[in-house]
Amino acid sequence: MGYHIISAAEAASLVKDGDTIGLSGFTPAGTPKAVTPEIAKIAEAEHATGRPYRINILTGASTGDSCDGVLARAQAIRFRAPYTTNPDFRKAVNRGEIAYNDLHLSQMAQAVRYNFLGHVDTAIIEACDVTPDGKIYLTAAVGISPTVARLADRIIVELNAAHSTAIKGLHDVYEPQDPPRRRAFDVYSPGDRIGLPYIQVDPAKIVGIVEVNKPDEARAFTAPDPVTDRIGQNVADFLAADVKAGRIPSTFLPLQSGVGNIANAVLGALGRNPEIPAFEMYTEVLQDSVVDLIKQGRVKFGSTCSLTVTNECLRDIYDNMDFFRDKLVLRPSEISNNPEIVRRLGVISINTALEADIYGNVNSTHVCGTKMMNGIGGSGDFTRGAYISFFTCPSVAKEGKISAIVPMVSHQDHSEHSVDIIVTEQGVADLRGKCPMERAELIIEHCAHPSYRDLLRDYLRISAKGHTCHNLSAAFAMHDTFLRTGDMRNTRWEDYVK
Repeated sequence: MGYHIISAAEAASLVKDGDTIGLSGFTPAGTPKAVTPEIAKIAEAEHATGRPYRINILTGASTGDSCDGVLARAQAIRFRAPYTTNPDFRKAVNRGEIAYNDLHLSQMAQAVRYNFLGHVDTAIIEACDVTPDGKIYLTAAVGISPTVARLADRIIVELNAAHSTAIKGLHDVYEPQDPPRRRAFDVYSPGDRIGLPYIQVDPAKIVGIVEVNKPDEARAFTAPDPVTDRIGQNVADFLAADVKAGRIPSTFLPLQSGVGNIANAVLGALGRNPEIPAFEMYTEVLQDSVVDLIKQGRVKFGSTCSLTVTNECLRDIYDNMDFFRDKLVLRPSEISNNPEIVRRLGVISINTALEADIYGNVNSTHVCGTKMMNGIGGSGDFTRGAYISFFTCPSVAKEGKISAIVPMVSHQDHSEHSVDIIVTEQGVADLRGKCPMERAELIIEHCAHPSYRDLLRDYLRISAKGHTCHNLSAAFAMHDTFLRTGDMRNTRWEDYVK
């Protein structure tokens, strides 16, 4: 091969206090798994002697516990961007120990290229193959790998035998030019390719190959329950009705869906609905449910940034690559999530909310406005440009003590101007073409849990009249009541009205 084979510990020793590292992958798929735990060991050893050791981390999205988890527990992270899901990392952020920048995922690679986030010292890239002339073949995700590999002073490659080289050719690696010379992305259908199946780098920058045999730290999701099944059915029925009404072409449109149990339930319901034709996906992640729909012929093609699937599902893809090769493509996140392409293709976006307010503003990241839950991820990329944008969530949480429908969201990630449809297990609120007060009536009637509808109607009654009616003294009363008593249903508006 011509490259030095080094241990994970030797690779980690190249990363110094204050360095910035760029990582491959997108979700736990395709992320490094051997070098980062060794960096955590260095941090712990340095801290034990009283010396500082903290680094900056740039990724495509979330990673696995062998990155965000071990480094957060070792107090080795100074700065991190963008999306993350690790619980130990989340706790450290909410304690104020990590400077966390929650970016739209489509913007991450260009923010690195524009030098908004500092110089990349080391790129750590997981690969299934590397050639002597500097071709790096990625594994189950792309993320920001092309950008950090090109800009980094040095590259460490984790050559992971847990990934089959059969995946070679599935990637479409393309890095756009910077303004004002950027050209249009020639993606006119989810299956169009515009790049190369590998990352091309200067082989002299590859300072070592770490041989690894570690599967992705895949997350399995719990089985559907009556609430998620009902949400899925509500979305499917609504889309089928829009096709019948002519608001969606009879051939349907490409779909984007987030990660999680609700997303799986929605996709399952769409797959079962005979009134919805087989469709394509232009999305940032594909889960097991999509792979099943591809095998059933219900999904014709999947364009994605990441195969966020269980290891069993990934092995199935590798073992049947002759079947999947013309049905999948893996792209960099700035292409998979590009709002211009999303708008041009007419993508229908379906994402999950933590809470929505009665006017259609959505919070997808922060509990009670202060505690970071995950991050905005790609939901904003798709929502703003979508042909139709959906947000889904259960109407209540914590055994009914929290309403997902509130007078005013405690943190706003998506404004009412970008949100078309809100869906809970209670029903669907179609906000298209509605004024604020019409939206409020629809959301309360169709999406709020029955135990909260009168409370929300009473809020409107006590609010100052205007184009958008609010009582600023009481707008967060439900949140405040929960924090004080543990149950939003205890809210008494008279305690807040001045």
